[in-house]
Amino acid sequence: MELFEAVSPLDFRYYGSNDEFMQRLMPYVSESGYVKYQAKVEAALLRTLANHEICPQEFADEAEIAAKDITAEEVYEEQARIRHNIRSLVNVMRRRISPEARPYVHLFATSADILDTATALRFKDLTQQIILPDLIELETQLIQLAREHAESVQIGRTHGQHAEPITFGYALALYVSRIGNRIELIDQASRNLRGQFSGAVGAFNGLSLITENPETIESDLLAQLGLKASDTHTSTQCVEPESISDLAYAITSTYTILANFADDMRHLYRTEIAEVGRKYNPKLVGSSTMPHKVNPEEFENVKSLWKAFVPRMMTVFMDGILEHQRDLTNSASSRFLTELFTAFDYSIHRLKQALDELEAKTDNMRRNLEMSAGDTIAEPIYLLMAYYGFPDAYDYTRKLIAQVHDTGKSLTELLWSDETFKPFLEKLTNEQRDALRDPTKYIGASIQRTHATCDEWEKRIHRLPEV
Repeated sequence: MELFEAVSPLDFRYYGSNDEFMQRLMPYVSESGYVKYQAKVEAALLRTLANHEICPQEFADEAEIAAKDITAEEVYEEQARIRHNIRSLVNVMRRRISPEARPYVHLFATSADILDTATALRFKDLTQQIILPDLIELETQLIQLAREHAESVQIGRTHGQHAEPITFGYALALYVSRIGNRIELIDQASRNLRGQFSGAVGAFNGLSLITENPETIESDLLAQLGLKASDTHTSTQCVEPESISDLAYAITSTYTILANFADDMRHLYRTEIAEVGRKYNPKLVGSSTMPHKVNPEEFENVKSLWKAFVPRMMTVFMDGILEHQRDLTNSASSRFLTELFTAFDYSIHRLKQALDELEAKTDNMRRNLEMSAGDTIAEPIYLLMAYYGFPDAYDYTRKLIAQVHDTGKSLTELLWSDETFKPFLEKLTNEQRDALRDPTKYIGASIQRTHATCDEWEKRIHRLPEV
């Protein structure tokens, strides 16, 4: 199929429009990749049977060779004939091995054993080998930018209004911390994915005919694949769904943080704020009619994709409900979960690109701070006066602010000429006086906390265990 004949925008516009990006993800998120993972599980099943002396090791060797060559095209061709996906895979594998080995393909397994185990395995690999490394790269970029601007004073904002001064690095450090926590959660959730080899209703009915400890065979199979069974080796025909739900939640909650960060940056792009922008690139076009426009489309794209994919979490929760041992009400819906992971990683890619092109405009940060520099000292006035024992310091400070509006004088000017406050002002230390005179001195622990946060997460992300 030609690229622009695809239905999903992920294929023709986002994931599929960047060949290098697409090739990295295809082994995990494509249907071809999924079939390969299913074949890998079937081959591991034979190796486990051979290890337990149920069949010869050479039969497992045959299955492993066959599994590497099986294609989605031939499995789907067989499925068109018999209308069963896993039996189609089994038939294709059986044709590639000797008649003596054929009886052991899929022996004691049911479809969900293969499908659910392959799903867990491919999502674990996708997360550990692609998503986490990409997310750590983004985290590293944020750490570098936060350190660079740890002392770049910026007006803080609450409710969209000027609040008190912070630094741009401190604003970024918030996202260093939030994303860092999610990196650990994603890592933990991906390592907790479960598989199974327990038969038609999950109770080891078939394996129990040949061994008193069927759960040992299940554990051995999953150990080959780097997975675990449910904690008590109990399930229905399907793997307990919570481990996949936990990973999907970890991805979705992280996606929300990325969208939040993108939104913050998008607003700082606004002409009347202009505290960040894009490094000039003469090749880029911002508008079809306004040559001067430079748009924050990378950040807008991340938020827009997030809106499309965050609702997928509801489908994941609904897929956790199946009747009795199994039904097929999740068969179609669960196939779309790969799109959430794909869009998420693509958004990481877009944000990394946006940060590479980001220009922090510190002069504009200072300009915006000075717009309300006089007002920002209202909080430290109230706090210091209360600290030194002035009764009703908050209400009296508000009276000074009212005088600003009535007289046109600055709050600083009114403060230092106020006779009522004068005895208390005389108690101030030099550092406290500086904070009342210069809002750039009233940034709290912004600088220290920025570096401390960056130090903390540099250590923690490098302590993540190897795959």
